[in-house]
Amino acid sequence: MRHRKAGRKLGRESAHRRALYANLVTSLITHGRIETTEAKAKEVRPLADRTIHWAVGVSDLYGKGLTKLSADERAQIVHANRMAKRVVRTSDALSRLFSEVGPKLKGRPGGYTRILKTRHRRGDAAPMAFLEIVGGE
Repeated sequence: MRHRKAGRKLGRESAHRRALYANLVTSLITHGRIETTEAKAKEVRPLADRTIHWAVGVSDLYGKGLTKLSADERAQIVHANRMAKRVVRTSDALSRLFSEVGPKLKGRPGGYTRILKTRHRRGDAAPMAFLEIVGGE
C-alpha cells in the first residue's frame, strides 16, 4: 500500500528526480512553454509555481531600483534570489524570472502555470501535455 507516500517516482532515484524537476522548471522559465509527459507536468507544476511566487513577491521592489531600497528590502531580494536559485539552473533563466515573469504575474493570487493535455506520444503512447506560464491574455 502507498499510504502517505505522496509524489510520483517516475522510475528515477531521488537525486535524479530533483535534477529532472529543476531542469524542467528552468526550461519552463526560459521558453515559457514546454511539452512533457502528463505525470512530469503534474509533478513539476507546484515547484514551478513556488519558484515563480518568489519572483512575484519581490517584483515591486525590483521596480524601484536597488539604490533606493532599504537594507531590509535588499535582504528580501537577496533571499528570494537564493530561494529561486535552488531550483533554477542558469543565470539567464534566473534573470528572466525576476525581470520578466515576476512583474508580468504581479497581480495574480497564484496559479502561475497551466497544464494543457495534447496527444499520445508515438512509440510508447505516453500521454503528453504542455506546461506553460499563464500569460497576460
